[in-house]
Amino acid sequence: MAEGAVEAPADSGADGDSGASVLERGVAPIKPQYLTTKEYFHGFLEAKGQEKLCQETEAGDPDGKEVAEPEAKRIRLEDGQTEGAAEPGEQRQAQKRARGQNKGRPHMKPAHYDKNRLCPSLIQESPAKCFFGDRCRFLHDVGRYLESKPPDLGPRCVLFETYGRCPYGVTCRFAGAHLGPEGQNLVLEELLARRAHLPPLRNALDKALQRQLRKRQVRFERAEQALHRLSQGPAPAAAVTKLIAPESDPGQNHCAAQWDPVGLGAGTPPGSPVQTCGPLTDEDMVRLRPCEKKRLDISGKLYLAPLTTCGNLPFRRICKRFGADVTCGEMAICTNLLQGQTSEWALLRRHPCEDIFGVQLEGGFPDTMTKCAELLNRTIEVDFVDINVGCPIDLVYKKGGGCALMNRPAKFQQIVRGMSQVLDVPLTVKIRTGIQEHVNLAHRLLPELRAWGAALVTLHGRSREQRYTKLADWQYIQQCVEVASPMPLFGNGDILSYEDANHAKQTGVAGIMIARGALLKPWLFTEIKEQRHWDISSSERLDILRDFTHYGLEHWGSDTQGVEKTRRFLLEWLSFLCRYVPVGLLELLPQRINERPPYYLGRDYLETLMASQQAADWIRISEMLLGPVPPNFAFLPKHKANAYK
Repeated sequence: MAEGAVEAPADSGADGDSGASVLERGVAPIKPQYLTTKEYFHGFLEAKGQEKLCQETEAGDPDGKEVAEPEAKRIRLEDGQTEGAAEPGEQRQAQKRARGQNKGRPHMKPAHYDKNRLCPSLIQESPAKCFFGDRCRFLHDVGRYLESKPPDLGPRCVLFETYGRCPYGVTCRFAGAHLGPEGQNLVLEELLARRAHLPPLRNALDKALQRQLRKRQVRFERAEQALHRLSQGPAPAAAVTKLIAPESDPGQNHCAAQWDPVGLGAGTPPGSPVQTCGPLTDEDMVRLRPCEKKRLDISGKLYLAPLTTCGNLPFRRICKRFGADVTCGEMAICTNLLQGQTSEWALLRRHPCEDIFGVQLEGGFPDTMTKCAELLNRTIEVDFVDINVGCPIDLVYKKGGGCALMNRPAKFQQIVRGMSQVLDVPLTVKIRTGIQEHVNLAHRLLPELRAWGAALVTLHGRSREQRYTKLADWQYIQQCVEVASPMPLFGNGDILSYEDANHAKQTGVAGIMIARGALLKPWLFTEIKEQRHWDISSSERLDILRDFTHYGLEHWGSDTQGVEKTRRFLLEWLSFLCRYVPVGLLELLPQRINERPPYYLGRDYLETLMASQQAADWIRISEMLLGPVPPNFAFLPKHKANAYK
């Protein structure tokens, strides 16, 4: 056994109630020598953690002064409660089954990250003076700012080493790496010039478009025409090509019909939200017929599901590195996009490594969904647009979106037809088996979706009532493949190993979508492509987390706000990663996604720490990568672990 490895002692509970000899249903089968009890597991982590803390204190503080631990780390937030006696009502609530979201979690978005924030004009080193002058509410004294600025988190700045210049300057939490002797922001000219030729992030929200959206100055003529025709009744499939072009003379070619998308005059090309100048090409003015749309050929490819909260751009970069072929942005609310909300448009950002990329829209009404589709069609670069008809959460369902559309066929039809008519890229749909358990609806909807204009459908093998409990019904997915033909159908549910993927492919699906499996082990894509189990070490897993933090700092920034946002998303991901059981510890392969890991001691301290399901231990891992947490820091994951019950 390697130096520093953990060996389960005789009194650790391996021969007690843990039950290694008989496999317990719903529990991951771990080798007996690694099993332990809950008390010994947390006691071991606490003892080792204190030992490491003492070693770091002695090395970093020769005088022996103790550094006070942040208050939040002594709070147990596993059940949303602090240490201490709970009220009788809270005890009754604790006995209820954990479902869905942690709606009562603490406020997660602080109003400000720095008490004294520096003016952006100084951060960007702008030659012009601050536009607001004496009315500016930010600091203009760099010396005063540095007095109150928290200490740096490390000697290396990811942005400076990657791009040659850190745009956050003196506010960067790693500013020591790129500040000169007089406080100036250093620049690596050669690296900066080399990075200037690389493709940037795409699908950013243009400020001019945002102002137009907020003032409701954007016109949606294509969407309004499509909605007007749909309101007059469903059209036969043969008439779809005629419905796409606006009304014109009987002898005029509909493919050459001209239109003004924003209502800004004849000089505005359809792809631009603001008035532009320059020559127009045929592509600007000639509209595509449905048969001329770009085909979405992703059969046999591995599709990373759109994952709310955790499926952010840094996480997608991790999955692309491990072999994901198709990626999709997080679910975006169409009404928020139409209002120009910056946070919602950020979900549409696309990294250059995402060669096949789509966005997912959620909404319950044809007018907003069709207008949003037209808006995205002319402002962002995507390979497909997906409609979310699988979201089970109450907030979405009660407003008529997500799974609720499966029970609203008239609205569902108008949404799919309307969006298909205004989009120049393929339209896909993600659905569940139905609303209620044992009452399947998907097989009835699939032929309709094909006729309405959907290019591809993904079916999650569970109903809304099931959420993520029980097993996905792949037998029903196999029946739906025949019903949906010739339209390709992707299957989704319970893929956590290459054996699961092989079994899913035997049902005849065009491809598989991977969701929670990618959160538990993003290297799953590599396992499927190489047809092997990867016994990945704890140090390799920590390197993956380190890469995620680097990507996060690139995406969200290296100032205090960016660091804490990266930490929040890292902690959300760690709430899933802790469910992974290393291959070398399993008595029976492969691990099943709905098998709960029992308490076990890993082959080293880090592997044991990564197996903890306590938020305080996830925070400890984040401190290894992003430095100490701010005072009074608290974290509770967005989703409860209901999959094992």
